[in-house]
Amino acid sequence: MMVDKRHSGPSGQAGPAAVPLYGFQPPVGTPYGLEVSTVEDFFAQHDDWPWNPPRPGRATFHYLILVTEGELRHDVDYVTRTVAPGQWLWVRPGHAQCWHPPGAARGPFILFEPDVLRPDLARLLAPLTAHEAPAVLSPHPDDTAWLQQTALQLLDEHRALGRRPLDIHHALRRSLLESLLLRLANSPGIAPIGTATAGTGHADRYGRVLDALELHFRELHQAADYAELLGCSVRTLSRAARDATGKGVRELIDERRLLEARRLLGGARWDARAVAVHLGFTDPANFGRFFRDRTGLTPAAFAAREATTVPPPLPG
Repeated sequence: MMVDKRHSGPSGQAGPAAVPLYGFQPPVGTPYGLEVSTVEDFFAQHDDWPWNPPRPGRATFHYLILVTEGELRHDVDYVTRTVAPGQWLWVRPGHAQCWHPPGAARGPFILFEPDVLRPDLARLLAPLTAHEAPAVLSPHPDDTAWLQQTALQLLDEHRALGRRPLDIHHALRRSLLESLLLRLANSPGIAPIGTATAGTGHADRYGRVLDALELHFRELHQAADYAELLGCSVRTLSRAARDATGKGVRELIDERRLLEARRLLGGARWDARAVAVHLGFTDPANFGRFFRDRTGLTPAAFAAREATTVPPPLPG
């Protein structure tokens, strides 16, 4: 279901700075960028991979798992999440993730590319699909049974390939997925649906900037890089970013790199040199200045402070 696009860091050697990027590659015969399976089938099909030994990775697509039985443990952005029955785990494109050894967890496992969603639905669902949205969702009690039933219907339709014409089969799969996501967007912790629909042109372009930033902030560090990637001018890109946030593209890039540095130095306990390489700094000293100018602390001082801080319990 996946293909590894990048196995090594700049040096070509495996190590803490090498976080592979996986692209979507469904089994032969599966149409479009949507695949539906179960947690138990995924574990069975992959034997001892990728949790022996556990290793982090990123994907260009969404992982969405409903736990119906047992308990699932999964690292998302270097924080271990525990997902109980009735809860959903959502790993969004660009999130660093790491599997834990298989346990008794059971439930539907949905993988889909962002462009499976129609543009109008994607705008409505922006608060749910956003990178900063919660990794563990606890749906409203009124929605729990409906969501499970819809997920199982989606699984059944996915497995029914060949039962009906391909275009009808895919339309049904996409319709079930979109219905499920629209109801899941009612979960606590998600901004009310429709709050991201104001405007279209700049808002759509800003959404594309965020998607590109999540996938490439480690290696692309200039506004011109993203303008080229998205096929527009730097001025157009900057206007979209400022209209949405009041900030320039370069500031958004730096904020995302700083967020990753905090996560790696704190929760993941990486050393400063490994973080510098991971984030594309050619000189650890440059990373040190970058981090100190924005936090008032050296990377070592920040890591030491975080090591003595007891993290608050995660919601859900």
